[in-house]
Amino acid sequence: MNIFDTYLQEIKSNVLTQIAKLAYDDNLTPKNLMEIPEMIIVEGGTRVRCCVYKERAIVNERVKMALGGNPSNPIMVEVINIACDECPVDGIQVTPACRGCIAHRCQAACPKDAIDIVDRKARIDKSKCIECGLCLKACQYSAIIKNTRPCVAACHAKAIQIEGETQKAVIDSEKCINCGACVFQCPFGAITDKSFITDAVKLILDSKNNTAYRVYAVIAPAIVSQYSAIPNVTEEKIFSAVRKLGFHQVVEAALGADIVAWNEAAELAEKGFVTTSCCPAFVSYVRKNHPAMEEHISHNLSPMAQIAQVIKEQDPGSKVIFIGPCIAKKDERTLPSVSPLIDCVLTFEELHALIRAKDIDLTLEADAPIEDASFFGRIFARSGGVATAVAEAIKEQGQDFEVKALSCQGIPEIRAAMLKAEKKQLEENLVEGMACEGGCIGGPVSFTQLNRGRIKVERFGQKAEDKKIGDSLKIYEKQPYKPIGAKTVEKE
Repeated sequence: MNIFDTYLQEIKSNVLTQIAKLAYDDNLTPKNLMEIPEMIIVEGGTRVRCCVYKERAIVNERVKMALGGNPSNPIMVEVINIACDECPVDGIQVTPACRGCIAHRCQAACPKDAIDIVDRKARIDKSKCIECGLCLKACQYSAIIKNTRPCVAACHAKAIQIEGETQKAVIDSEKCINCGACVFQCPFGAITDKSFITDAVKLILDSKNNTAYRVYAVIAPAIVSQYSAIPNVTEEKIFSAVRKLGFHQVVEAALGADIVAWNEAAELAEKGFVTTSCCPAFVSYVRKNHPAMEEHISHNLSPMAQIAQVIKEQDPGSKVIFIGPCIAKKDERTLPSVSPLIDCVLTFEELHALIRAKDIDLTLEADAPIEDASFFGRIFARSGGVATAVAEAIKEQGQDFEVKALSCQGIPEIRAAMLKAEKKQLEENLVEGMACEGGCIGGPVSFTQLNRGRIKVERFGQKAEDKKIGDSLKIYEKQPYKPIGAKTVEKE
């Protein structure tokens, strides 16, 4: 059964799966790597490019990205030039739908006199046009359009430009926030994220079955929305399968979210105004585009880093691999405050490749109990979840403070909120920033972004045995981590 939203994701998964198989076999030789394109793009197979040779050349570039990409490139996404289809960049133009009307509102609206009427039709002089778009709004027949490349349109951080005679996409590392919107939106798969899947496998193999050190998988709660296409695959089966990949234990990132919500509530009550620190793309956007607001970003670690800190305090020498729907987490891992805590970051796409590489059938897995987090920690995965959790923590702490939250999903909403905050015009005292539409359930490296993700997250949250945040933290406070299914007894 196909679980992918697009054919591009399937190709990407096939490459990652082959890389993972070779990594598990400790057989990543140049010869074996060179054979991957022919294994994936076979003679006589379905063609989506001009020829089999170009398709194989692109797969070869995907192999390079699966091995970590260009190490000199500081950002976590790169353009595969040979895959870039040089989408039309004609900008604003008049279509055949122009009716040759008498009003000529488009001409009147143009501030640069760039529109002439020729043979009763509007014509745009591109040498004068400044792409302001006023003519689009003025035309009553929608006969004027603006062609924008999908990657450029998706990048609200304005980090993608079209440069040079080749008209290939170029990413400005100074502006890029690693949100991954361009990766998801490029219909040709010409922009992709660097993979550290081989690093993860090496960490697992070098642990010698978790005897040299223990390897923990920390999984984001959005995982529950990923296998909806396969009947009867529960989150408990997924966690069980992940452990079979060679991990000592699988831990919910949502427990880190409980800790963050608790600490962020105290910080909010003390300072009176904060923005959340959970989404690294949001944090990066604020720092690069609204530096005056940086001081208001919560000083707490993200849930990923917070739970990793707890694990490493309780199990010194252990290794932690985070698994989620986010490319920006790979960038967050490079921060000085986070790099000692997180040893590797994988995406849901990469997790699925590992499962395929080990021939694990999710439908046959046993239901391993999941008991880490509260309802509120688990709903961090959807927009509004962080704000709800912080308000709950304020309540449980008995704080005399009213939370007025603004939940922003997507950079346009975030930009509007930050501009208001800079001008002291924002009524709310807590800004929850999520770079992806819908929150983490809309992450760019999920293999499905179906709308039922929010419902799945809510249902997963309802399964939490400990409905309150404080109860969740008490159970796990200063307790050593346990294998999945083993119940931790609260100390008296």
